[in-house]
Amino acid sequence: MTALPACFLTRPIAHRGLHDASEGRPENSAAAFRAAIAAGYAIELDVQMSLDGAAMVFHDYHLGRLTGQSGPVAQRSASELSRIQLSGSQDTIPDLEKALGLIAGQVPLLIEIKDHDGNMGQAVGALEAAVAQALRSYRGPVAVMSFNPYSVCAFGERRSDIPLGLVTDRFEPEDWPTLSAERREHLAQILDFGPSGAAFISHNQAQLEDLPVSALKAQEVPVLCWTVRSLDEEHRARRIADNITFEGYLP
Repeated sequence: MTALPACFLTRPIAHRGLHDASEGRPENSAAAFRAAIAAGYAIELDVQMSLDGAAMVFHDYHLGRLTGQSGPVAQRSASELSRIQLSGSQDTIPDLEKALGLIAGQVPLLIEIKDHDGNMGQAVGALEAAVAQALRSYRGPVAVMSFNPYSVCAFGERRSDIPLGLVTDRFEPEDWPTLSAERREHLAQILDFGPSGAAFISHNQAQLEDLPVSALKAQEVPVLCWTVRSLDEEHRARRIADNITFEGYLP
């Protein structure tokens, strides 16, 4: 297990970059990353996989909310995706290598690998390999996390030198309707923290008093949280969390 560097606990983390659609900075865009760097914030970004196996910086599984296009991200090639403009911006969907070149170690970087199994199961590996490949020559503080413990393991098998984290939640049925009840119950207990090789968690900021979080906190496991959207939420979260992931205001 590689420990999470202290810089991830001291700089607030801009969720999908310091985005503001009203100012032409969509989430997970080059403009949002530049703004975070200029303000000195750490950056969190998401990766999905293209049809041809590239790691693309995009949160959703479908294009509709964030672009003028429709359909699954996974059914488009990296070349196609890189030409799709993000709504309200001149920026297009970046691949991970492009984002890494822009960030270039200037601020801490937290990469979330989105689940591609469908039930947070074992049908993973290709996206994790693509992320590891993109990071092969990256210099700077970086950590990788996922809701899927198998994704964390799969990435760790390729890059044991990079800190790993689990993104965690209470996994309520209304929030996770596609997961089986058994899988939701298992994940909510954070039982995979040790086996996955994780060094930290990033937990739902509204649920930081949950017992599994308290148990890890008692073991001095770093606790990040998502997603804080106001100073009031930040003050409450910092009673427990070592750092916050934020959007919609400035810490």
